[in-house]
Amino acid sequence: MIDNWNDVYGQQKVKECLDRVLQSSQIPHAFLFQGPDGIGKHFTAIRFIQLLNSNQTFEKNSLVSSKIKNFSEPFVKLIIPLPRGKSESPTDSPLDKLNKEVLEILKSEQQIKINNPYYKINLPNANNIKISSIREIKNFLSYTFDEAQYRVILIEDAHLMSDESQNALLKSLEEPPEKVIFILITNQPETLFETIKSRCWQINFDPLEPNDISEILINNFNIQKNRADSVASFASGSVTEAIELLNHNFEHLINLTINILRFSLTHKIHSAIKELNQLTSENSSDSIKLVIKMIIIWLNDIQKERSGISDFYFNNNIENLKKFNHSFPSVQINTSIVILNELLKILEGNVNLNIASLNLIFELTTLR
Repeated sequence: MIDNWNDVYGQQKVKECLDRVLQSSQIPHAFLFQGPDGIGKHFTAIRFIQLLNSNQTFEKNSLVSSKIKNFSEPFVKLIIPLPRGKSESPTDSPLDKLNKEVLEILKSEQQIKINNPYYKINLPNANNIKISSIREIKNFLSYTFDEAQYRVILIEDAHLMSDESQNALLKSLEEPPEKVIFILITNQPETLFETIKSRCWQINFDPLEPNDISEILINNFNIQKNRADSVASFASGSVTEAIELLNHNFEHLINLTINILRFSLTHKIHSAIKELNQLTSENSSDSIKLVIKMIIIWLNDIQKERSGISDFYFNNNIENLKKFNHSFPSVQINTSIVILNELLKILEGNVNLNIASLNLIFELTTLR
């Protein structure tokens, strides 16, 4: 019987809050799980749904829990961003116009997610939640079903709903049937209508601790312990970011970051540009963004060393941190961190990578 949160890592405050909900007689009809990607919002939602339905016989509870884990309707209505099919119109169902190849990818990705709740579904060109997906909720709500005590509409990446989709959702949220719960999951709650947020019990999720990320990488992604421990500290509390770092050759990115810093700080601009060209040649901003995040972490280590804090991320470069602070004790690190964070935001848009690279190197050359 599902009766605990043992395998849901971290999020102690969230679990305590949801435990209080489970023990009460008043279950909110809508929740908003908000926080960065890769911190367990989806897994917590699935476990919460299972716990809501656990007051049955052992055999029935096991069956219902399995159905919930597998996103089986009408136990769970899973709504995710989907690509647009050829000649698709708003009156088509979400999957009608998707070709066989896309449907196979979708099936495979969902199965991986079922087996590994910390995995992030990746569908090409799945940039929004279709209005047709939201309209299907009406049919789901019309079902009469007694096998589960509670049925759930689970909306992943809720921030990818258009205004039209949010308006359609709002109509369903206003008067939901009894024993039906909405769970919206997002890392950008600010993009949702206030009228939607006001109807949801908002639950804030925190970044995971490095040791939790390491355990998840080892147990869920079969990453060797030494690699898992190394990358976990640089993942900003997110399993998704840890996997992204590993997929972009984490060890190489570390070396690249150190080289870019070394050349920029010594004003060897041509050499710094040459290092960055390894990233821009891929014509992707992802690697550059990861390097900028690592540079920000390095700058935070500089501030830790100044304050006598020894909990460094760049443990293999402690002497370089000390040398920098000895040579440039008055450099305003915070200002550069703010500027680099702004550069990260710019890279989210359609920006020329060469210009972004030059801006990065220019900012680093001012750190002395």
